Order: sequence, then structure tokens, then C-alpha cells
Amino acid sequence: MSDFIYLASQSPRRKQLLEQWGVRCELLLPDADEDAESLETVLPNEAPAAYVQRVTGLKLQASLGRLKRRGLPPAPVLCADTTVALGRRILGKPADAAEAQRMLASLAGKRHRVLTAVAVGVPRQRSPRVHAALSTSCVTFEPLTEQQIARYVAGGEPMGKAGAYAIQGRASLWVSHISGSYSGIMGLPAHETSQVLHAAGVPLI
Repeated sequence: MSDFIYLASQSPRRKQLLEQWGVRCELLLPDADEDAESLETVLPNEAPAAYVQRVTGLKLQASLGRLKRRGLPPAPVLCADTTVALGRRILGKPADAAEAQRMLASLAGKRHRVLTAVAVGVPRQRSPRVHAALSTSCVTFEPLTEQQIARYVAGGEPMGKAGAYAIQGRASLWVSHISGSYSGIMGLPAHETSQVLHAAGVPLI
């Protein structure tokens, strides 16, 4: 049993959700010389589900190494990764405003998937014990005009978000239908997170 976990994520939404669920967490962020962004590179012909689970596994591996390197007290480490998929096409974080506009234009009037993989690693003397899960949700956007997209992008909300939007932000006004986990679309699925934390000895309830 652990009374706290390490959260290896820079997402304020993930930290907020964990605290809302009563989980005490401490951030375990990359060192300045770590190239965390390179872990998110998509492999040729990689399917969205395989991609998001592989990236989460790489993040967890790097985080457990970071924990050991820093000599911190052992506790479970949680990592997650979210991606938006239009068919087999993976829409990650937009590099700039122009790419954000292109992504949103491709999602307008269509149904897409939001996949979030979550994994918890429990440090042990030999190899860590890992528990992982995948959440897949579907989101449908209403048709959008170029002006609507341009105004949204100009507000800055799409930057740093997979698929160039935040479901908890103004983009929610465009969502005509959701199937799946709302918190998973935000970046941390409640049910799956509860399962992997419970398996790691951190029951939420």
C-alpha cells in the first residue's frame, strides 16, 4: 500500500483529476537534458492504439529510471498519453497555428476517436511491476466554418493538445456527441486509472 504516487506528466488536467479522486501525487518531471518530446514520434504505419500504448510505456520506463537516478523514496509512478485518431491517422499536438487549423478542419463535421493509455509502474529491486490499460472514446464535432476555427486557434487553446482541442474548453461547444470516457478525453480515464492504481496497491475508494 502506498499513500502517494508520482505523476510523470506535465498536464495540469491529469494532476487536477487525480486530486479530485483523492489521490495524493507528486510530480516527477523530466530533467532539463531529457528529450521527452522524442518519445512521441510516430512509427511508420503505426496504428493509433499501438502508438499510444507504446509511448506510454516509454514514458513510464524513462520515469522509473528518473526516480532511481534521483534517489527518491519508492512509490508507484503513473504515466499517460492521449492521442486523437481520424481513422488510422494520428493527430498529435500541433506544431503551430496553421497545423492546428488544418487538424480542426479535418475533424469538423466528423466522428473521431480519442485514445488514452495509462500505466502505473511499481518500483522493485529487480524489474518494476507494471499495470496498464487503454481507454477509447468517440467524439463527434458539428460542421465548422473557417472563421470559427480561426477564432478558436487565435485564443491559444489548441496548442499542446492532441488533435488541437481541449474537450473541457471552448471546443466543447462544437461537440454534438460523445461515447466513452469524458475524463479519458481530457487525458486520464477515471475507470481505467482506478483499475491500474488498485492493482498497484493504491485504491481510490
